[in-house]
Amino acid sequence: QVQLVESGGALVQPGGSLRLSCEASGSIFSINAMGWYRQVPGKQRDRVATIAGRTTDSKSYADSVKGRYTISWDRAKNMVYLQMNSLKPEDTGVYYCAAEITTSTGDHNGYWGQGTQVTVSS
Repeated sequence: QVQLVESGGALVQPGGSLRLSCEASGSIFSINAMGWYRQVPGKQRDRVATIAGRTTDSKSYADSVKGRYTISWDRAKNMVYLQMNSLKPEDTGVYYCAAEITTSTGDHNGYWGQGTQVTVSS
């Protein structure tokens, strides 16, 4: 059993910053990749940023957040972070953590967290 738990969502004014955190726990052998996705009501869940790699970090960002968001992870703690700066109202949504994990039984699966709400508004 693997769980992802996000935290850090909040109401913030335009131009402000937030840091989201996500912790993976359970029967984890290795985490192959982690990422953040955003969803607004009535629309599909879109990729925001991903990070992967065993020895080096390969990062990828949606065009809309490049230069403003930074993804990072702490492999030892099974955690991924999303630093969000210069926030805009269009950044509003539920942010979901995702992970590609090899479990202790050798299964390769994708997992989602429950989501954390980010609202950018004055």
